[in-house]
Amino acid sequence: MTARSAPRTARPRPSHRLARGRRASRRARPVALTGTPGVGKSAVAGVLAPRWTVVEVADLALRTGTGRRTRRGVLVDLDRLRAALRRDPAAGGPADVVVGHLAHLLPVREAIVLRCHPLALGRRLARARRGTRRDRAENVVSEALDLVLVEALGERLPVFEVDTTGRHVAEVALEVDRHLRRGGPPRHGRVRWLADPAVTAHLLDGTG
Repeated sequence: MTARSAPRTARPRPSHRLARGRRASRRARPVALTGTPGVGKSAVAGVLAPRWTVVEVADLALRTGTGRRTRRGVLVDLDRLRAALRRDPAAGGPADVVVGHLAHLLPVREAIVLRCHPLALGRRLARARRGTRRDRAENVVSEALDLVLVEALGERLPVFEVDTTGRHVAEVALEVDRHLRRGGPPRHGRVRWLADPAVTAHLLDGTG
């Protein structure tokens, strides 16, 4: 997930925009809804859709000609997609929220980073049979090490962190929606997975 020059794979999702949703500005940069695969981004986005115009990174890549379909999803050329959106923010169509684990690496004005306890995340991914065992183990490590958060902060973005562990999707979506409507100061640093001995033991054990 860290190498930015190589194309990356993102899963295509149907458009979440509903007819009664609010109209997105073609000039304002959107907000990124991001996080490690499995934390619940697309589920939360589905709840947000009636109010906000929500677009997946994979769909943006296809619309701008910077992605191609593969058996595993959509392979995104991140550098080309970033360049296309910088040249023309409306290139991928109107959007209030861009969703995906690469969203914070695009031209956005803020990143909402969803988090999930690494051990709970591992169980979620295993139940959903998402990716290979190695993929799931890498995602657990990425979440434990705050990879997406660190990347977002490296982009010098305001970051609003939301812990999804043990919470219903609707509850998380309500918190995200409230932040989108009201704004507020950045909030991050409350999640510290490595302070949990169970997480550090899991990482040292090397099990996935």
